[in-house]
Amino acid sequence: MKLSNLLSLIAVLLLFQCAPSEKTKESTSTDHQIAEMINQISADSIKSYVEHMVAFETRHSLSDTTSNTNGIGAARRWVASKFLQFRQQSNTNMTVELDPFVVEGGSSRVPYTVTMKNVLATQKGTDPDDDRVILISGHLDSRNSDPLDSIHAAPGANDDASGVAVVLELARILSQHQFPCTLVFMAVQGEEQGLLGARHMAVKMRESNVNLIAMLNNDIVGNSLASETGNKNDKTIRIFSEMIPAVESEEDAKNRSAMKSENDSHSRQLARYIKEIGESYIHDFTATVNMRPDRFLRGGDHTPFLQNGYTAVRFTEFNENYTQQHQNVREEGGIEYGDKVKFMDFGYAANVARINLATMASLAKAPAFPRNVAMQVNLGIITNLSWEAPANGPRAKGYNVLIRETYQPLWEKKIYVEDTKAELPYSKDNYFFAVQAVGEEGHLSQIVIPTPKRQ
Repeated sequence: MKLSNLLSLIAVLLLFQCAPSEKTKESTSTDHQIAEMINQISADSIKSYVEHMVAFETRHSLSDTTSNTNGIGAARRWVASKFLQFRQQSNTNMTVELDPFVVEGGSSRVPYTVTMKNVLATQKGTDPDDDRVILISGHLDSRNSDPLDSIHAAPGANDDASGVAVVLELARILSQHQFPCTLVFMAVQGEEQGLLGARHMAVKMRESNVNLIAMLNNDIVGNSLASETGNKNDKTIRIFSEMIPAVESEEDAKNRSAMKSENDSHSRQLARYIKEIGESYIHDFTATVNMRPDRFLRGGDHTPFLQNGYTAVRFTEFNENYTQQHQNVREEGGIEYGDKVKFMDFGYAANVARINLATMASLAKAPAFPRNVAMQVNLGIITNLSWEAPANGPRAKGYNVLIRETYQPLWEKKIYVEDTKAELPYSKDNYFFAVQAVGEEGHLSQIVIPTPKRQ
């Protein structure tokens, strides 16, 4: 045997012997500009936003809309004024609007017809050929124990002034920079009355065929202390994502069944992406990929986006305190109830904002995802993947092929290639595979699972 052939055989055998789980996880490169933006996030700014929203006494969706000091109307206008302030300070190409929608009365949560309004700030991308959109959201409305109580104080500090504060803080910082794709910052109304504002926005985007690549829903992200147990966790944020997509074509369902990829929806891949990217920038703070679409008996504004076929996830604190959520302000049995500012952990909320910013900025700077990713299905050991370059966004200089064993929740190994195909000495029967584009500066696109292709 020739020496060159012998060396090639030895190299292949070594690759076979080195399973992904046996190799140290590769580090993810970071961007100095994104790191600087993350450093600008201020817990004090987030606190000031929350305090201002709580000062409106109630932000119930059926509360006063004409007062300048109380109710949902004043709260909506104040959030819009902050977006306008950020636009003026940065002189960015940002439009700000109160987007109205009519909710017909007669339901248990909306007894009479009312006009609600989402507050939107849209930062237009610099590349006219890049139609990608990334949206971050929190819900502006608050509530008491009685979902129809629109009169009494409902501070809603954590649920969900915390989420809106994260949106505002990201708008303040990201508006100072330019990105090729479009960023949307949204404070949504009607969440507590049935996800009404989110449904309005999701349907509107779907009807307009908006290329929304990621929806980040921040709901209850400012507390670190659990009710009942008293456990404290200020180091972890949960990311909820759906398993089997709420909407999929017959062909998509067939491919999912063939690949056995029930744990690899677009939203689940986004959750994995958030964890990897966020933890590469933020030390001593982690994201846990909670493999459920949401918590038991609860819902969130990412759900209507999932139901309209979009990729969406929910950020929620690891420990929730149920003496504060949906509770009338009172003291009872020695326990202080109500969603007050005093119970919040603003350092924790700031870290949640940081992981959101790392995700949004990284996606915005990255190429779009590779297209038509396919895997040859045969009885061989070698796995062959192929794909096409992204349709828009920054140019891809290469691609990561991701590998994990079938029982592993997270990707374990990356193999970088500059071609649009890869031949891998890993059996398709033992591993899952995916592909993501890598930009000129190392920014990573979303992750795409291959579809089966018979030889």
